[in-house]
Amino acid sequence: MSGADVELRHLRAFAAVARHGSFSGAARELLITQPALSRTVAQLEAALGVRLLDRLPRHVRPTEAGAEFLAQAEEVLAAFDHALAVARRASVLRLGFSWLLPDPWAQEAIRRFEQTGGATVQLVRCDDPLRDLRLRAIDVALLRGTTTPPAPARAVPLYEESRIAVCAQDCELARLPHLNWADVPAWPLVVNTVSGTTGPWSWPVDQQPDRVIETTNFDEWLESVAANRGIGIVPEAARRRIHHPGLCFVPLVDAPLIPVALAYLPDTQPGLVRRFIAATTSAVATG
Repeated sequence: MSGADVELRHLRAFAAVARHGSFSGAARELLITQPALSRTVAQLEAALGVRLLDRLPRHVRPTEAGAEFLAQAEEVLAAFDHALAVARRASVLRLGFSWLLPDPWAQEAIRRFEQTGGATVQLVRCDDPLRDLRLRAIDVALLRGTTTPPAPARAVPLYEESRIAVCAQDCELARLPHLNWADVPAWPLVVNTVSGTTGPWSWPVDQQPDRVIETTNFDEWLESVAANRGIGIVPEAARRRIHHPGLCFVPLVDAPLIPVALAYLPDTQPGLVRRFIAATTSAVATG
């Protein structure tokens, strides 16, 4: 091994040992075994042709040459870490969603990702997140419902949301204290066929609604319900997030929960996506 073969891992290993004054403490910091760390430092000394550390019975310390080298190595590591931080601040992860990001975990996940990962999240409202994911217009898609993304896309289940009924203020349903899930098909049902979570498919064939009003995006769905063309079924978060003077929310009894997941393509910004999913699952676990 020559000086040209010295890598950043060699510098990090040596700096950690010098800082801790021991191989054991440095190994714990770097999350590697002590023998592997000893070999890495020995490789660095061999490449430079100089002993960098005095290995004493109870601790280690830099030699005179090691102390001089340590100062230079720490400058190199600091400059490299700064360069990484600058580059990551320029990185953008595009998160696609059809309507209303779930709260509060979505906001917490974005905050954690941007604070710890250095990159930023660009929120992209799209009518069909799976289509945009396939076209690589977004990096991660938020999915509600039981839709399974086609290969090669992968899905990471997050949690489940409860449902609530919504209707126009002058709808007969607005005067009821609640609505049973089994009774929903008796009402005209407004459905978002592209990204909706509830539709005829939510009931057995012989129990599906007699009348279905189809829409293709959230805005069409919202205004159709407000116009009393039918009722809608949405995640319970809509009660807190939708403020429309023409709508009324009605508790829904015995409704199945709505799965929420993230979908992604394995070859699209894998490092950023991996960090975002980790931030998201952590936010769900603590939320």
